[in-house]
Amino acid sequence: MKTRTLGVLLALGAAVLAGCSSVPPTNVHQPMTARPAPRPDNVSSNGAIFNAATSRPLFEDRRARYVGDTLTISITENTSASTNSSSSANRASSISAAVPTVTGLPGKNFQGIGLSAETENDFAGKGASAAKNVFTGTITVTVIEVLENGNLLVSGEKQVAIGQGQEYIRLSGVVNPTFISATNTIASSRVADARVEYKESGYISEAQVMGWLARFFLTFLPF
Repeated sequence: MKTRTLGVLLALGAAVLAGCSSVPPTNVHQPMTARPAPRPDNVSSNGAIFNAATSRPLFEDRRARYVGDTLTISITENTSASTNSSSSANRASSISAAVPTVTGLPGKNFQGIGLSAETENDFAGKGASAAKNVFTGTITVTVIEVLENGNLLVSGEKQVAIGQGQEYIRLSGVVNPTFISATNTIASSRVADARVEYKESGYISEAQVMGWLARFFLTFLPF
């Protein structure tokens, strides 16, 4: 019995440690790399230096266009948004009534009584919101698919280990080859369906996350 309990505790400890060191999930296109596909060799190998299966034209540039080619993307994401709103309402009303002279009728005790009432409602509301995000850097991605119209589906990841933590920079999207410069680079603003991620793993990043039990109570507590 003790052996079984110890085994369960060791399994739970291993699961916890695995969860602490796990790679953050991603939303970029998969896979994040691809090997170049072999090209058909229509020329039999006769010992010559020229090989039609692996050669490129002499005056062709080195821009990415095949599966497995690499492409450098300059990340220049700078977005800002702000909104302001205000509203106001005002309503006022008054009423007055008086009992005139009563002659020949009961109710003389109410004679000369006056009644007046006034109400006023005011409402004013204001709201403001602002957000700004800046992300700069470079990352080299791999062509994972060539679409039928010639566009390139690219995806890539960069891992940087600093101390006890690890940083993950990921990017994927669709690139139009005509936008690629002669140095085989392109700005992230020209990448369609771009998915840019910057995530961390380690105890420092985990300390910034609310615990699961606190999130559970936060979902239904009214205060």
